[in-house]
Amino acid sequence: MSESTSPSVLSYLRQYRFQRKPNAPGSSGTVTIAGSSSNSHSLIRMPAPVANRNGPIVYKRIRVLDSDSDDSPSPAKKPATSQVELTTAVKERRFRNMLEMFPEISPMLIKNTLVKQGWNEERTRDELLKYDPETDDKGISTNFISPRPSFSGNMARSNGNMGIVRVTSGGPITMVKKALASKGGRARRGSSGSEDEDYGVRKGKDDKVYDSDDSDNEVTDDLVGDKRKVFEFLNTSNMNELSLLSGCSQKKAEAIIGLRPFKGWVDMVEKFNSNKLLSTELLNSTQELLSTRNNIQRLMKKCVGLAQQLEAAVAAGAGRLKQPSILDPSLKLAPYQLVGLNWLAVLHKQGVSGILADEMGLGKTVQVIAFLAHLKETGQARGTHLIVVPASTLDNWSGELARWCPSLHVSKYYGNPEERRQLRVEYARGLDNIDVVLTTYTMVSSCPEERKMFRITSMHYVIYDEAHMLKNMSTQRYDNLLRIKSKHRLLLTGTPLQNNLLELMSLLCFVMPHMFSGKKDDLKSLFQKNAKVKTANKTNGTTCPEDDVPAFEESQITQAKRIMKPFVLRRLKRDVLQDLPKKTNHTELCPMSGRQQMLYKNLIAAFSAKDGTIHATTEQSGLSMMMDMRKLANHPLLLRYHYTEPVLRKLAARLARDPGYKEKNEQYAYEDLLCMSDFQIHQLTLNYSSIRSHSIPDHLILDSGKFQKLDEMLPRLQAEGHRVLVFSQFTMMLDILEPYLKLRQYRYLRLDGSTAVTDRQELIDQYNAEDIFVFLLSTRAGGLGINLTAADTVIIHDIDFNPYNDKQAEDRCHRMGQTRPVTIYRLLSSGTIEEGIYQVAQEKLNLEKHVTGADENEAAEQKNVVRLLSVALGLTSPNK
Repeated sequence: MSESTSPSVLSYLRQYRFQRKPNAPGSSGTVTIAGSSSNSHSLIRMPAPVANRNGPIVYKRIRVLDSDSDDSPSPAKKPATSQVELTTAVKERRFRNMLEMFPEISPMLIKNTLVKQGWNEERTRDELLKYDPETDDKGISTNFISPRPSFSGNMARSNGNMGIVRVTSGGPITMVKKALASKGGRARRGSSGSEDEDYGVRKGKDDKVYDSDDSDNEVTDDLVGDKRKVFEFLNTSNMNELSLLSGCSQKKAEAIIGLRPFKGWVDMVEKFNSNKLLSTELLNSTQELLSTRNNIQRLMKKCVGLAQQLEAAVAAGAGRLKQPSILDPSLKLAPYQLVGLNWLAVLHKQGVSGILADEMGLGKTVQVIAFLAHLKETGQARGTHLIVVPASTLDNWSGELARWCPSLHVSKYYGNPEERRQLRVEYARGLDNIDVVLTTYTMVSSCPEERKMFRITSMHYVIYDEAHMLKNMSTQRYDNLLRIKSKHRLLLTGTPLQNNLLELMSLLCFVMPHMFSGKKDDLKSLFQKNAKVKTANKTNGTTCPEDDVPAFEESQITQAKRIMKPFVLRRLKRDVLQDLPKKTNHTELCPMSGRQQMLYKNLIAAFSAKDGTIHATTEQSGLSMMMDMRKLANHPLLLRYHYTEPVLRKLAARLARDPGYKEKNEQYAYEDLLCMSDFQIHQLTLNYSSIRSHSIPDHLILDSGKFQKLDEMLPRLQAEGHRVLVFSQFTMMLDILEPYLKLRQYRYLRLDGSTAVTDRQELIDQYNAEDIFVFLLSTRAGGLGINLTAADTVIIHDIDFNPYNDKQAEDRCHRMGQTRPVTIYRLLSSGTIEEGIYQVAQEKLNLEKHVTGADENEAAEQKNVVRLLSVALGLTSPNK
């Protein structure tokens, strides 16, 4: 080693700022320099400044320039992209991403594979996908703690013009990388679309397109790299796109548009600095937005590859299954259900998850049961399956599983806390004898013990029925459901996917978590804000001359839908059930009763300001004002007009003296009554004899415009032999409908959210078996998954803002098994807020674009999964 090495070495050690402390007794204070004539680097070994002699040896890498090198001792150049040193935070994030992606694989194995693959997520994922935890594949080593490295010249390989300094202090060896960039330079991300681009070191001060704190750098018009992209975006984007920028309000976006065109970078910076609304930080916000978009576009390209593989598998003939023999031979799958079974089998063979989105009433339950039977029959069921359903459909699922495939052993995880605790103890002993665990959304996350059980118990398939909450990745429920440990997921939903990119991305995250793991923050920040911008514009009544949807989002919606098609199967009843009876829709405008109309006008006047517009106040928010208008439009007894305050004083005094009433303080009883509606007070009078004389007379119960319309309709429907389902959003409205039906002497049943789950199926079976005229149901509880084909008429007493909640309710009787034409009546109080609600719902229906909906060029598309499967099975495609 040349003596000239020493000054250079000492110089770099000073940069390292190594502060030597007194050595422990017996330790060596020498510095050993080992080199190789074939390399231009030095290896320096010296004791670390640690007081504890028995502590671990820590190796830290610092870069040392060899004086024998041909390169000049000028500051090091920025390393190439392939030589990027990842920070500890980036490695930790990638490790967490892999843990989330492969929860069934040992963390030690995951870390070892990441190290082996140079912390590249794509290569690590490909390696781990080959690993089967059930076969305990020994091909991948789980020992990620390296043995003590040797000190040969191979350990100091050439890497730029740098060497490695090792600082040791005895004991076991751990390697700690410490990248030391030269002054003014750092590793930049490349443009190859690698994972380093997605998760490289976040842009620091030197990477910003504009740094207002750096007075040494002169602002120039040189437009290269990110500067050009930022300049073009700010010079050409419309109002909605500018509003997507972090910290850019509508006023700021208008200011930017007012300052355009920008002649160059300098001109743009000067205009931003001179405008009091704007700051140059918006330039860096633009850079971040464009970087996020680039990440998403690269993800889309990766997804296209997977989609093409799936289509190719179907086109190559995958999927020629018949009905599984372990299904009840007396029951037969319809042709389109057989197509669905084969589609699920193809997805399983390809190792991807899917979304069965057939229209409500096409038997998604039966298709899933047939698929689980196929897995058991062919020996492909590697463990127990979990089916998560709404509480209202629990018994229906249990009954269908027993009817279609009795050989599937089903355990229902439901009951009181003690019963569920016993089940958890039983499951802890093993699930070998259970094919399916059936539970509800509430049960899987009702307490920490249950959340933990489903998080650590490995399931083969997890099936989410009516899983609309999975369309919003921002919810806690979404996160909790995705933490359930499973090898595959299957989502069932009859609600069409809306033309909203965040919802589509939520489903993509569900279908392909390995593609989108760790990218959720980018997706949320980009698309949630856009949704808020459009909402704010509608609220303010403002419209933009440009297209409502930014051009980038519009193009991504198209691409996302194209990607989703192989992973989503959706058929409509009109396409696959040609023999299904016709469904007719009627909208009935109901004039309010005289008293109701007068009260409604007074309510509007009380809410209105002097200019005639309605404004929220500190006492009452706009939402509660709207709810009061909705209640009064349905029935006056939903608010309090009959019981005046003097009457309430009398009732409170009597209740306070009533031995059966819990509240003995007259003032408190009065305050309780003030919060109640007329009908709630009426129900109270029926329960206490001391105030029974103050109950509401029958004529006030009948005093509603919609009840007058029912008086016209129900006698005619009963005379013609029809049976009726009446749906309402409000259980309070169902409370008033019950005495109405009693007064009119109609036989009825009732089901709502308060009905015990164990009683629901009994009520449904009773209605289907007996000649009961009316079934009262709440739209949410009674509109999901239940079968009421005994009825042929649906009356929507009060409509929902979301039209698909009402459509769910309609399909309780318009579904497989219905033999008579179905008629739907929607009741709207004329001249009220309900007409506006109906208009909003219709606009939403008109703007709806299904993922599997027909595009203009769809007829020319050859790779259609349903068509290919139908041909493979020898069936006639309904869409030919």
